[in-house]
Amino acid sequence: MSKVHIQQLSKVFGASSTNSVPALQGVDLMIEDGEFVTLVGASGCGKSTLLRILAGLEHHSSGSVICNGADIVGPSADRAMVFQHYSLYPWLNVMENIKFSRSLKANRDDITSADVEAASGRADALLDLIGLNKYVKAYPNQLSGGMQQRVAIARALMGKPAMLLMDEPFGALDAQTREVMHDLILHIHRIEKTTIVFVTHDVDEAIYLGQRVILMQPRPGRIHSIYPIPLPVRRDQEMKHSTEFRALKSEILARIRESSGMATDQDLLKKLNQTSEIA
Repeated sequence: MSKVHIQQLSKVFGASSTNSVPALQGVDLMIEDGEFVTLVGASGCGKSTLLRILAGLEHHSSGSVICNGADIVGPSADRAMVFQHYSLYPWLNVMENIKFSRSLKANRDDITSADVEAASGRADALLDLIGLNKYVKAYPNQLSGGMQQRVAIARALMGKPAMLLMDEPFGALDAQTREVMHDLILHIHRIEKTTIVFVTHDVDEAIYLGQRVILMQPRPGRIHSIYPIPLPVRRDQEMKHSTEFRALKSEILARIRESSGMATDQDLLKKLNQTSEIA
């Protein structure tokens, strides 16, 4: 059975017809259990809105979104989200940040000593997985951006969610750190076998990480096309230089320009430059 089934999903912002803004329209998508899917598209295509609906942080206007056979009507511990900004608690150290959700009242009802021990073991395992076991007592202001995002990912994974939703989580990182994080999240995906839906503006990132790339187009946001990625499960950075990778990147970029109107904007800029040269 599919992990997620989205059918004719629409989202309209604004209470009245005079100020309403259609963000999503007629979105149909199935995401399989354990799949890694990346969403790309020009700004305003509804990528993040779709992700927030999957997280239960936004309500859709029409259509249906079903996860594990049940309608998504709000947040759930079964679906964890990682944002671009690390949102760590500055007064908590690395281990305390990772285990924060365990301290919430909703997660402490009927807890046993065995549960506490299991959670501690889970936190230790996640620290090893993200490579920060030497920084267990460090505070967020003592960590680099990449290290802080690793902690945020570990915190999201603490409750063993079936689905990890990631909204441009590496957008604020430098190029070298992003590459490290790419390989880290692929490693985590292999180990945890979590379904991942990943939003990005970076086409290289989308292809390298995803098993499928979902291209969305704006005004209103909808799915333009879907690209299965012909790369092996175990990937390395050199694959980005292959002929197949570059060709797929060029095709997706061209589709983004066409579907968003950027191609027309580029033609206009060329004409303006030509006019300037003549003048």
